[in-house]
Amino acid sequence: MENTLKRVGVIGGVRIPFCRNNTAYADVGNFGMSVKVLGSLVERYGLHGQELGEVAMGAVIKHSSEWNLAREAVLSSGLKATTPAITTARACGTSLDNAIIIANKIATGQIEAGIAGGSDTTSDVPIVLSERMRKRLLAINRAKGWQDKLRAASQGFSLKELKPAFPGVAEPRTGMSMGDHCEKMAKEWHIARQAQDQLALDSHHKLAAAYETGFFDDLVVPFRGLKRDGFLRPDSTMEKLASLKPAFDRSSGHGTLTAGNSTGLSDGAAAVLLGTEEWAAARGLTVQAWFRDAEVAAVDFVHGEGLLMAPTVAVPRMLARHGLSLQDFDFYEIHEAFAAQVLCTLRAWESADYCKNRLGLAQPLGSIDPAKLNVHGSSLAVGHPFAATGARIVATLAKMLEQKGSGRGLISICTAGGMGVTAILER
Repeated sequence: MENTLKRVGVIGGVRIPFCRNNTAYADVGNFGMSVKVLGSLVERYGLHGQELGEVAMGAVIKHSSEWNLAREAVLSSGLKATTPAITTARACGTSLDNAIIIANKIATGQIEAGIAGGSDTTSDVPIVLSERMRKRLLAINRAKGWQDKLRAASQGFSLKELKPAFPGVAEPRTGMSMGDHCEKMAKEWHIARQAQDQLALDSHHKLAAAYETGFFDDLVVPFRGLKRDGFLRPDSTMEKLASLKPAFDRSSGHGTLTAGNSTGLSDGAAAVLLGTEEWAAARGLTVQAWFRDAEVAAVDFVHGEGLLMAPTVAVPRMLARHGLSLQDFDFYEIHEAFAAQVLCTLRAWESADYCKNRLGLAQPLGSIDPAKLNVHGSSLAVGHPFAATGARIVATLAKMLEQKGSGRGLISICTAGGMGVTAILER
């Protein structure tokens, strides 16, 4: 293998409008949404019947039957059937991780082009049998004669066994939800309710303005009667947000996270096309931006670190590799899982104590220009189908850099399990 790495181009991306669970996409599921975005990408870039090097798609909440989701979606996408595919999951970082997978393969010369994406549904969730019922059914299946099967079915049976289990949102090691953890972070970093509500309001207003200017005309593909994201509230006000009750810490009187400044349960999908400059040029396609680098980190949230603080660790490592400062960017795309999480991240980078004692830096990373943060809105207004968010952000940022004509953008995504996925795009 050659030692010289190839430049990786982001050629473009598409997504369907993200929507609230149990609404427009309730009966579509991950497969239907994945096929829609892949098919739309194939149509947009003239890829029908073409073989790509790899398609990496993922989902966080999926049925056991969807173990080969990416490959099945490829076979229905219009791509040549000889295009391989891999199904992945790293919680909210899934499709940014998939972009990293594809970019690394392109950079090392293994492939010339590929697609990265993800989908998620909180409507079509897997409902699991109770453990006792699962073991009973396995015992019935193992039994030989009908008498043994009847015995296995009836022995010690209780109606409680019929109660199903739903997918949990709690961290297995703490028993706390992501919102519970973020509420702790907000208290630790002294993030006020008003600041959270203001960030949420700004997100809605920015997203509404971007739709009005036509920014999303070629990024968002209408689906199931939706042309815009189902979470968008352009008429929201600080007064309306202030009227909402705490969603996680309901008892202490000090809860600051609400349904208005936290992402809602979402359905949606997104995908992005990456390739070499030569591959794109041969097909009359242009590169919007270059995928420069990426970094993944994790924190020890079980023993006290903030669950969603891993991007604060990943970003400075990535900056150090390239001799960049936090201020050397034209755009910052920090995924808004919660408004408080974004504000904790920014405050940590400004903290001399945190940067010295946790990150090992001589100086704090400093502050960023708020006008450059999530310029066209982010997850609080768009919605957050877990595995789709990364591809949404990559496609959005690449187009922003293309429109500007030059510049650099930083992507930061926190995930469940105390991890963070970050990347740099340039033009």
